[in-house]
Amino acid sequence: MQLPTGTDAASVRARVTMMEKLLERSFVIPGVNFPVGLDALIGLVPVLGDIVTTAMGAYIVWEARNLGMSRWKLARMGLNVLFDTAIGVIPVVGDAADLLFRSNTGNLKIILKHIDKHHPEARVIKG
Repeated sequence: MQLPTGTDAASVRARVTMMEKLLERSFVIPGVNFPVGLDALIGLVPVLGDIVTTAMGAYIVWEARNLGMSRWKLARMGLNVLFDTAIGVIPVVGDAADLLFRSNTGNLKIILKHIDKHHPEARVIKG
């Protein structure tokens, strides 16, 4: 599947949705049926993993900024990424927290709510 490269709201929606899925729900742990993503897996690599996942989370915030979202929403999203990063650097505790606190999912919800309200042409109707 090729992602759209445009700056329109529908293209942004597709990219951030794909990024959130990659980071938070790429795989399912067999037996317990619990979704995990690259955020939890890459986060197992000390320091480098946290840098990579923080950059990927920051990308979602950058896309939100390009949509013209309010500073308040951007700050809230940035704090989600910062909190995820701060907890993630703590050995063992951070790895467990990556499974439970999904900053990218929260940030995706903020973006989708904005898109649905301010860019109705980009809405996705679920059937």
